[in-house]
Amino acid sequence: MPRPRAFDEGHVLEQAREQFWATGYAGTRMDDIARATGLGKGSLYGAFGDKSKLFHRVFGDWCTAVVEVAEERLAGGPDAEALDRLSGYVHLMAENTASDTEHRGCLLAKGAAELAQHDPAVAGRSAETMTALLALLRTEISAAQRHGDIDSTADPERLAALLLTVVRGIEAVGKAGLAPETLRDIADTALAVLPIPENRRRLATRRSPVHEN
Repeated sequence: MPRPRAFDEGHVLEQAREQFWATGYAGTRMDDIARATGLGKGSLYGAFGDKSKLFHRVFGDWCTAVVEVAEERLAGGPDAEALDRLSGYVHLMAENTASDTEHRGCLLAKGAAELAQHDPAVAGRSAETMTALLALLRTEISAAQRHGDIDSTADPERLAALLLTVVRGIEAVGKAGLAPETLRDIADTALAVLPIPENRRRLATRRSPVHEN
């Protein structure tokens, strides 16, 4: 019978994530992760495999969390509230980036930029995550169109792609050091260019007071 693990797997993965997040994949050694987690390298290899497998586990968990955050805001509901849900999600992403005072950015973006060209697992997981985000945005845009809050003749796929690009772009320029208020203005501008009837624009540009990580 295998011996039970004498460590908290979730805690170890969290510490490994922090190390990869801080120093990138290439800049992280298993020695660094062993030091950060307090485990020997033998225990790390035995539990998670080599550095690549450990990163894939951490990266996959992060991608899952990214989609879960979007699902919390874009989980569907009354069509009458779809535009408000879209606005809340876009503003939430801007606020999260504005609050990242260390400019670490998103592990999804960092991992994809560093590894996707050469690592099919990272490339595939990144594409899967973006596809899921695009589908959530497209569903809410279609709901807003049914309610008359967004022009029904507009292509929901293209509008979803626009918002996804803006949301991920906010993270990129925020990491580069743009001021928090500029990031918030980008979110407002992106929502303002949607084909929204004039009497509905207040819903799209209202900033949500709720900040989440």
